[in-house]
Amino acid sequence: MDIEIVFVSKQGGRSYNEDVFGQWSDGRFIACLVADGAGGHGGGDVAAAVTRSSVLDALAAAPGLDSRRLRHLLVQANRDVVARQAEGGRLADMRSTVVLAVVDLQGGELAWVHAGDSRAYLFRDGAQTARTTDHSLVQQLVNGGMIDEERARMHPQRNLLLSALGAPDGHVDIDVSERMPVRVGDVVLLCSDGVWEVLGDQRLGEILRASLDPHQLIDCIDAEIGLRAAPGHDNYTAVAMWLHSDDEATQPLPLGP
Repeated sequence: MDIEIVFVSKQGGRSYNEDVFGQWSDGRFIACLVADGAGGHGGGDVAAAVTRSSVLDALAAAPGLDSRRLRHLLVQANRDVVARQAEGGRLADMRSTVVLAVVDLQGGELAWVHAGDSRAYLFRDGAQTARTTDHSLVQQLVNGGMIDEERARMHPQRNLLLSALGAPDGHVDIDVSERMPVRVGDVVLLCSDGVWEVLGDQRLGEILRASLDPHQLIDCIDAEIGLRAAPGHDNYTAVAMWLHSDDEATQPLPLGP
């Protein structure tokens, strides 16, 4: 197998973009990351960038799908964000969500790890087969049966997170998935809340089923957010990891600055 990777990351209706995308590969393992910073310009974007560098650099030093190792990547990233908070000023209260997906092309397996409400989805044959669970107040309401997923997207407290990197006491809720088998035709979609809050899981699935390749998928997500989002809407980032057979795949896009 091989993977084609396509992404979009835009500021939306805001004056700056606090989302970041990152990728890394050694030929066997390939990883993609989305981090969504918070804390104001000069804060949230720094937190997200620190998270990207910390996680991908550490993964490159010891790649794999071991759950303890994946968890440790975010524990260390939290420490690195907290260390930068010590500079004070606009960095003092910065935070970042993060979701990382790692695919073992040789073993045909996937695992992901996350903190916050940036999400990972696995689609097979056009159907959603797995998804991360947000660390948020509204997710607790969903878990308790008080509201459904659709109402959660519109809830006035939907942005109240229960976990994010940048916790000075070191307490960060981190969820690591089990290893999941992957096969040709599977699609892993990573996104910040600026995507799923606007479109919802049902519409994301409909867009995926209508898309012939990752470029079309990301273009359609981008276009539909432009049509549906309210003025002043959040930054948004979406990454499609589309699994091909070796002879079908094109090379992943290089990571930009």
